[in-house]
Amino acid sequence: MSAEQPAKGLNAQLIKVWTTWGTRFLPFADVATPELPLSRLLRLSLIQVSVGISLVLLVGTLNRVMIVELGVPASVVGVMLALPLLAAPFRALVGHKSDTHKSAMGWRRVPYIYMGTMVQFGGLAFMPFAILVLSGAQEAFDERVWLGMPAAAIAFLMVGAGIHITQTVGLALATDLTKTEQQPNVVGLMYVMLLLGSIGAALFFGWVLADFSQGRLIQVIQGCAVVTVSLNFLALWKQETRIPSRLRPQPVAPDPSFRESWDLFVAKEKTLLRLLAVGLGTLAFSMSDIVLEPYGGEVLNLGVGTTTLLSALTAGGSLIGFAYASYILSLGADPFRMASLGALIGVPAYGLVIFAATSDAPSIFTLGVLLAGLGTGLFGHGTLTATMQLAPKHQVGIAMGAWGAVQATSQGIGATIGGVVRDLTRGVDLGFNLAAKADGYVLIFGLELLLMLATLIAMRPLLHRENEN
Repeated sequence: MSAEQPAKGLNAQLIKVWTTWGTRFLPFADVATPELPLSRLLRLSLIQVSVGISLVLLVGTLNRVMIVELGVPASVVGVMLALPLLAAPFRALVGHKSDTHKSAMGWRRVPYIYMGTMVQFGGLAFMPFAILVLSGAQEAFDERVWLGMPAAAIAFLMVGAGIHITQTVGLALATDLTKTEQQPNVVGLMYVMLLLGSIGAALFFGWVLADFSQGRLIQVIQGCAVVTVSLNFLALWKQETRIPSRLRPQPVAPDPSFRESWDLFVAKEKTLLRLLAVGLGTLAFSMSDIVLEPYGGEVLNLGVGTTTLLSALTAGGSLIGFAYASYILSLGADPFRMASLGALIGVPAYGLVIFAATSDAPSIFTLGVLLAGLGTGLFGHGTLTATMQLAPKHQVGIAMGAWGAVQATSQGIGATIGGVVRDLTRGVDLGFNLAAKADGYVLIFGLELLLMLATLIAMRPLLHRENEN
C-alpha cells in the first residue's frame, strides 16, 4: 500500500496540472468528456488527417511537379485543381442528406463517409498514370491527349468529391457526438488535425520526392490512396450509435426536403452576408495556391523539396492562427472580428511575397508564406465559428455543407484564375522591372492584395450590424 500511495499522489498532481494549465494553454484540451474521451475524439479526427494529406498532394505537390518537372501548362493544372469545385456546391445537399438519412444499419453519417472514402480512393488509384499520360501528350500532340486529359480530369474530380463528402459529413458527425456548447471547439480540433496532417504530409512528400522520378510519383500517390482508406476506416470504428428508428421509414411526418431545409437555413439573419464574406476572403487567400511553389522554383530558384515544404510552412501558420483564434473566441470574442484580423494580416503577407522577387531573399518569402498561413487560419476559424453558432437546430450538416461549399468553390475559382493569369503573362514584360518570369506571379499576388482589401470592406457593415445586436 505504501508503494501505491505515492503513485496515487503523483497521478493526482498530474491531473491537477493538466486541468489547471492544459485547458488554459493547450487549444481544445477541454473538449473531452466522460462520454466522449479524448482518445475517441482524436481517432475520429483521423478523417481530417486523411483530408489534409490529399489536399497537400493536390494543391502543394502535384501542382509543382506537373508544372515544373512534367511540363504541363499551368492553366491546365489550374483547371484540373479547380475540377473538384464542380462537386463543392453539393456539400450542402450531402450535409442535408446525412441529417435525414435512414440506412439499413441504423446510421446517418457513416454510410456517406464510407462512400466518400471509396470515391477518393478510386481517384487516387489511377491518378498518377493519367498524369503521366497527360504530360507525355504535351511533348507530342497525339492521341494520348484524348486519353490523358479526360482520365486526369476524372481522377481529380473523384478525389475532390471524396474529400467534400468525407469532410462535410465527418465534421457533422463530430458535432453530433458533442454537447452544443462544445461544438465550435470540437470543429476547431478537427481543423487543427487537418493542419497537422498537412504538415506531416508536406514534410514526407518533400523528403520522398527530393530525388524525383516518375516511379516515385506513382508510389507516393497510390500510397496516399491506401493511407486514406486505412485512416478513415479506423476513425469510424464504433463512433456513430446505431439507432433502431433509422432502420426503416417510420409512420411519422416526412423529413423536410432540401429546398425547405435550405430556405430555413438562409432565412436566419445575415446568413447570406456571412457566406458572401467567406467566399470573398477565401478567394483572396487561394488565388496563389497553385503558383506559390512554381514561383519559388522559377523566380527564387528553390528546389522541389524546398518548395514542397512551403505547404508545411503554410499549414504551420494556419495552426498558430487556429490555436490563437480558439483561445480568443472561447472568451466570447466576435468571430467576424477574428476573420477580419486574418484578412488584415494577409495584406503584409503578400506584400512580403512580392518584395522577395526584388530582394532575392528566400527568408522574406518564407516569412510572407508563414503570415499568409496565419491569416488563413484566423479567417477560416472566424467564419466557421460564426456559421456554427448560427446553425439552426438539427441542421448541422447543411450548415457545414454550405460553409464548405462556398469555401471550396472560391478556392477552385481562385486556383483557376491564378493558373490562367500565370500562363497568359508568361514571358510578357508588364513593366514591373523584376527578375525574369516574375511579372505574372507578382500580378497574381497584387490581385490578392486587392481582394484582401475588398474583404475588409465587405465585412465592415457586417461588423457594424453585429455590434448593434
